[in-house]
Amino acid sequence: MTDLQIAKKVTLKPISEIAEKFGIDPELIEMFGKNKAKIPLSFIDKDKAKQSNLILVSATSPTPAGEGKTTISIGLSEALNKLNKKTTVVLREPSLGPVFGIKGGATGGGFAQVLPLEDINLHFTGDFSAIEKANNLLAAIIDNNIQSKTNSLGIDPRTITWKRVFDVNDRALRNIVVGLGGTSSGIPRETGFDITAASEIMAILCISKDLSDLKERIGNIFIGYTFSNQPIYAKDLKVAGAMAALLQHAIKPNLVQTIEGNPAIIHGGPFANIAQGTNSVIGTLTGMTFSDYTVTEAGFGCDLGAEKFLDIKCQSANLSPKAVVLTTTIRALKYHGGADLKSLKITDLEALEKGFPNLEKHIENIEQFGLTPVIAINKFESDSIEEIELIKNFAKTKNIRVAVADVWAKGGEGAIELAKQVIEVVEANTTQFKPLYNWENDVESKIEIIAQKIYGADHVEYTSNAKRQLRRIKKLGLDNLAICIAKTEKSLSDNPKLLGRPKDFIITVREIEIASGAGFLIPITGDMMRMPGLPAHPASEGIDISDDGEITGLF
Repeated sequence: MTDLQIAKKVTLKPISEIAEKFGIDPELIEMFGKNKAKIPLSFIDKDKAKQSNLILVSATSPTPAGEGKTTISIGLSEALNKLNKKTTVVLREPSLGPVFGIKGGATGGGFAQVLPLEDINLHFTGDFSAIEKANNLLAAIIDNNIQSKTNSLGIDPRTITWKRVFDVNDRALRNIVVGLGGTSSGIPRETGFDITAASEIMAILCISKDLSDLKERIGNIFIGYTFSNQPIYAKDLKVAGAMAALLQHAIKPNLVQTIEGNPAIIHGGPFANIAQGTNSVIGTLTGMTFSDYTVTEAGFGCDLGAEKFLDIKCQSANLSPKAVVLTTTIRALKYHGGADLKSLKITDLEALEKGFPNLEKHIENIEQFGLTPVIAINKFESDSIEEIELIKNFAKTKNIRVAVADVWAKGGEGAIELAKQVIEVVEANTTQFKPLYNWENDVESKIEIIAQKIYGADHVEYTSNAKRQLRRIKKLGLDNLAICIAKTEKSLSDNPKLLGRPKDFIITVREIEIASGAGFLIPITGDMMRMPGLPAHPASEGIDISDDGEITGLF
């Protein structure tokens, strides 16, 4: 059966019943139909949240075969609830780009899903739309100010860094010219579109603590320079209030349910290769307020999502995870060991063992933060007993906990062993979480620390453009911001072709973007794409809706 067929066999509980599991008065949540709701920010209790055990789910370096962090996160939360640990899973919202493109949605799979699948993957509660509108309002205000003869700040159009966004993969919008059509239609300039998940507004929404913080951060968005070389921020355009007003509902976390009827919060969706790659601080704190255990995930591997979760989100929100689940698959490790993509279902102990260095590096990355990893082997039908035992023996030599998680086929029941391992780590209380770097360090040293300690690079090199931007950042007084490196997810290096655990490589920073509203700098390495394109046969070709409203072809 497909994920959608499995989901349709489930009778959803009223969302009011799910709220009661939280201990929330159903009368106080904001309903979006029968099966989803918004939770007011007033429900967050930071003292209660401190008592919750935060569990991060990460993974080895992604492969075309897929690793399944979201599926493991959901399955683990189901298993913890089965063990009488009041648990909430907190996840990101799916972008329509992957949904209609090639990757698919982000609601888990099999018997480890969050529901209603169709709603979550298609518009959901309109959060992405609100982010898109707020982002594009700022873009419109910028162009209007450039055009104005009576209210101009003297913005130099050549320095504007702000782009419009759109939540569909559309390569034709990557580079455009606006302002054509004569003097009444604006000042012509080059610009472009990013996908909505890449918007700084998305990053801001997911790092903000409340509405006031959101508004202040929006005001701190760096726009560019005036002709007299003075920096311009969104607050100079007096637009922060209007943008925050558009986000008044989007800032509230969304309550849905798992396939087994447990609470799930889904909120925000920044990508991990270009932003912080994890759900909102508000969503996480809401889950922690009402749960003994809160399970959350960060995008891609420990070199991207997990590092940013720990160094950016946790430092900003004063969060401290109690354990990290390191998701891997036998197929992924064989791919990193040199096996061909078409042969991953065939037992190959040699290729599997050759892939262990990638797993080993991600283990080391977690331990550098003072955290205890638990390896979760996301089980597939093609996995052989010999291959599973080989990973277990490897973990044993490293003195690392490991468990097979058969959550796609068995749901929470398939993650009981994993849940027990996580509980043991939490109750041992040996975690001493420590971020990798201090935000007050200079920019170059922060980048170097991440590149050397997390990626395993020999050193970092900067293009002349990046060096010039470093000097500007220091002059602007923004060198004390966190670092959010944009890098390929396919490799520990900045070269997607270097699989496994590459060594003696150089990280090249070609430019550095300022995301002062979100509170970080974005050193860009490699060829990063902020507006993906569609494949020759996009997933949208198989999606349809019947006359009676039944959606088909969605996964």
